[in-house]
Amino acid sequence: MDYINAIVLLLNYIFVPALAYGSQLALGAIFVTLIYGILRFANFATGDMMSFGTMVTILFTWYFQYLGISLGILPTALIAIPFAIIFMVGYMLLIDKFVFKYYRISKSPPVQLAMVSIGVMFVTQAVVRIIIGPSDRRFFDGEKFLIKAGEFKEMTGLNEGLAIKSTQVITIIVTLILVSALFWFLNKTKTGKSMRAYSDNEDLALLSGIDPKKIVMITWIIAGVLATIGGALYGLDKSFKPFTYFNNMLPIFAAAIVGGIGNPFGAFLGGYVIAFSEILLTYAYKKFFMYLLPESLEPNTLVQLLSTDYKFAVSFSILVIVLLYRPSGIFKGKIL
Repeated sequence: MDYINAIVLLLNYIFVPALAYGSQLALGAIFVTLIYGILRFANFATGDMMSFGTMVTILFTWYFQYLGISLGILPTALIAIPFAIIFMVGYMLLIDKFVFKYYRISKSPPVQLAMVSIGVMFVTQAVVRIIIGPSDRRFFDGEKFLIKAGEFKEMTGLNEGLAIKSTQVITIIVTLILVSALFWFLNKTKTGKSMRAYSDNEDLALLSGIDPKKIVMITWIIAGVLATIGGALYGLDKSFKPFTYFNNMLPIFAAAIVGGIGNPFGAFLGGYVIAFSEILLTYAYKKFFMYLLPESLEPNTLVQLLSTDYKFAVSFSILVIVLLYRPSGIFKGKIL
C-alpha cells in the first residue's frame, strides 16, 4: 500500500503538473522555432506576445461573463480564445508591417532583428500593463477539479489524494490537438511544404515561385494562434500576471534549443524535457522516501536538490549544457 501511496504522490506533485506545464512550454517553444526557422531570427518578444494574447482572452472572458454566456463546468475563456486569436494575429501582422518588414527587406543580420524584437518586447509589455495592469488576474470559472484529493482518498482508501484540475486536462488535450494539426499542416499541405522549402533554401524557394509575403503572413498567423492558446492555457492553469510571462521566456527558449532550434517536433519534446527537469529537481522527496524506506532510514530533511526559487536556474543550466555539448539539440534544427 505504501508503494501505491508513493506513486500517487509523484503523480499528484510531479507527473500531472509537469505534463500541463510542459504542454504550455511546448506551444511557446514551437512559436520560437517557427519564427527562427522561417523568418530567421530569435524573437525575444515571445513571452510578452503570449501575455498580450492572454490579456485579450481575459477581456473577452469578462465581457462574455457580463453577458451571462458560459460553458457550464468549462471555462468561459474557451469561447474567448478564438476572438483573442484574431486580435493577436492582427497585432502581430501590424508589428511585422511597421517594424520587422523594414529589417527583413533590408536583409539585416539576424542579431539586429533579435535586438529589434527586444524593443517589441518592451512595447508589448507596456501595452499589456497599461490596459490590464500588473496585478494577478484569475479568469477561470466553472468546476475547478475533475478529481479532488479528498474524494480520491475516500474512493481508494489511500493516504495520498490525487487532484486533477480540469484546466490541466484541457491544456494537455488542446496542446495535442493543436500540435497534431500543425504537424499535419507542415507535412501534408502545399502551403506547409512551401514553408519548409522557404526555410531550407530561401533563394531556391523564390525561384520555384513561392510567394515570400504569403509565407511570412502565414508564419505570423500560426505564431499568433500558438501564442494566444499557449498563454491562455498557462493563465487558466495558474493565473495571469504580465511579468510571469516575461520570466517564462527562458524555459521557452531552453525548450526550443534543447529540441533543436528550427524543429517544431523537437521544440514540442523540449517543452516536456524542461518542465519535467524543473519539477523533478525542485520537488521535496521527503514524504516519498518515508513511504518507501523503513522508519530507521526515514530522512530528516526535505530531500530537495534545489529550492523552487531556483526553478529557472534549471532551465538555464540545461540550456548551457546543450549549447556546449550538443548545439544542434535533440534533433537537427530544420523544419519537419
